[in-house]
Amino acid sequence: MKLISSLLFVAAGTLFTSHAHAAMPKSEILLADLDTPYGMQVSRVTDDKTYNNQPFLVDTGLYYTHEVVGENGQSQTDIAFYDFASKSSVNITNTAVSEYSPTLMPNQQALSAIVVEADGKQKLWQYPLAEEPAASRIFEWIEPVGYHAWGADEDLIMFILGEPHTLQYTRVAAAKPRVIADDIGRTLIFDKHTNSYLFSYNKNNQHWVARFAPQTEEVSDLFRLPESVQDFALIDKDTVAYAVNNRVHKRSLTEPEVVSQWLDLRRFCEGSISRLNYKQSKLAFVCNK
Repeated sequence: MKLISSLLFVAAGTLFTSHAHAAMPKSEILLADLDTPYGMQVSRVTDDKTYNNQPFLVDTGLYYTHEVVGENGQSQTDIAFYDFASKSSVNITNTAVSEYSPTLMPNQQALSAIVVEADGKQKLWQYPLAEEPAASRIFEWIEPVGYHAWGADEDLIMFILGEPHTLQYTRVAAAKPRVIADDIGRTLIFDKHTNSYLFSYNKNNQHWVARFAPQTEEVSDLFRLPESVQDFALIDKDTVAYAVNNRVHKRSLTEPEVVSQWLDLRRFCEGSISRLNYKQSKLAFVCNK
């Protein structure tokens, strides 16, 4: 592993199409701990000198997408891990191609990530957390994958790029994924409380939150998001959170007319918050420059 930095202390999601790029939009990841003896404590996970995005919280830290800029000014993305205990980050992948969208797999033994392979194809790979075995493709035939979210039983939903972008559902052992919805957005979440998936999609030029139930294959609209919002996080069995500029609001899934401001993060992010990820009283958020 390659040490990125030790730090005490987003840009909109980018779907890459090659393994080297000009410098990406600058963004930083911050972490709000909502359950401390002193109230909310906010710390910086990354600096704001490069692209840092797609935080994924686990018990011991968070995985994220980190831009690495070469001497020639070209850049790529690697998967990094920020450790809560040491307050430092390490590069997990450190490869010649770009990886992004890190997600812990259901077996808790590996990360999955989108890899932009040398030929430009975007496929889903797995990276074992132990040194062996080596990283490998999860699907040989499914591409181009943009984002993904795992269910509880070797099943998952994927954002597949195309005209239009589609939401597709499959199991690892299945031969072919099923198209669930069109014109989908970048937020895909497994809701363990209902064994279903939440996702965003575009309907009549407006972003909506919808639910997909694999058992019945039913898709149901829940509510329309504010105009500037594309990303949301699941907070508990009945609550999601999203940011409008640099303030975070809570909203009920069952009574979507119930909305309230939750966190005012203006003094930590002068720009806009584009992504959220929540786990056990910790909220990771991406601040765009």
